[in-house]
Amino acid sequence: MSLPSTVAPSLVPNISYHLEQDFEPVIKAAVSYNVLVVNPSVPANTVAELVSLLKSQPDKLTFSSGGFGTPAHLIGEQFKLEAGVRAQHVPYQQFPQAIGDLLNGTHAFMFITMLPVIDLIKTGKLRALAVTGPKRVAALSEVPTIVEAGFPSLVVEDWTGFAVKRGTPPAVVVQLNAAINKALAKPSVREAFAKLGAEAVGGTSAEYGSLVSEQVAHWKKVVTEANIKVAP
Repeated sequence: MSLPSTVAPSLVPNISYHLEQDFEPVIKAAVSYNVLVVNPSVPANTVAELVSLLKSQPDKLTFSSGGFGTPAHLIGEQFKLEAGVRAQHVPYQQFPQAIGDLLNGTHAFMFITMLPVIDLIKTGKLRALAVTGPKRVAALSEVPTIVEAGFPSLVVEDWTGFAVKRGTPPAVVVQLNAAINKALAKPSVREAFAKLGAEAVGGTSAEYGSLVSEQVAHWKKVVTEANIKVAP
């Protein structure tokens, strides 16, 4: 399971399953964060400057994502709500296409997972304004957090975890949780996650269950307030 799993019930009202009733949480495995990037032609070097620009040109600028309902889309919509700005969302089927059109100036900004754009940021092909984590990320230590930029409510984890079908024996859930925690504690595993721009997490099944419930409620609020609807 990942973040979009908790958004699906709000985007697809007639979805055939219920996350909190049909699945048993096992463990939160990893988290990563997105980075807010702009095309260098955009006259904004900070989040505040981007907000001012968007307010001065409502609905004139666009932001891209790797698809409808993806973290990049949802964080962008939450950003619009929190900052009180208007911008058009343009979804793509794949991230490379979205990044390509951001690079050529078709779109102004994008929230995207860090790994594909670190080199583009380092070489100046994209300008990073903030990362969505609560603290600075080693790979982009010069980039401020969204908290430093004045938007603590935009700290968003792009998380991944494990769940099993409801009715799985509790002993099996306990065994799986222990085995995955053990694996996540290995330096080699943690290093592998770090290379992907992610952090190994771990923890109890109850903690992960609480996260899922909180995320379902949170994204339902965002989907409702942003009036996001699946196109027929």
